[in-house]
Amino acid sequence: MQTVEKDAAAKKSTDSPSIGIPSGDRSKIIGVLSAVLADQHVLYQKTRNFHWNLTGHRFYTLHELFERQYKELAEAIDETAERIRMIGGTSPGSMAEFLKTANLKEAKGALINGEAALEGLASDHEACVRTLRKAITDVDDHSDDAGTVDFLTQLIRGHEKTAWMLRSHLL
Repeated sequence: MQTVEKDAAAKKSTDSPSIGIPSGDRSKIIGVLSAVLADQHVLYQKTRNFHWNLTGHRFYTLHELFERQYKELAEAIDETAERIRMIGGTSPGSMAEFLKTANLKEAKGALINGEAALEGLASDHEACVRTLRKAITDVDDHSDDAGTVDFLTQLIRGHEKTAWMLRSHLL
């Protein structure tokens, strides 16, 4: 019986943080963050795919750029999943969950030239910026969660910078 009580106490302490955001608002925010996390995973995998299957005269430069970008995405993924946990949610963790929720579309493994990879990734980062702007509005309209709004704003800055870097490589 003590184990059951400990498990229940641990669940309550992690799933119901007393941080000034009502449970219903937290549920909506967790949904928004889960969709952001799904797009991050699709974009991460697409960036790795293009890193692996890149062809063309700028192979080395773009190969290195894409590696740096997927490592940055891995950091953002971790921070997003942790934000979900901070506010009392459970982070989705399977590709099936991500693909069901994501706005971005995955790319099959195939050789890709640098220009097509740059254009595709720039477009996806720009799509993430648009999605994040809407996410900020949704969170701001449904709660008083300045922490998540600030977090999403930081993600926008990252995607804007990455999209700019990618567009700057286009011929």
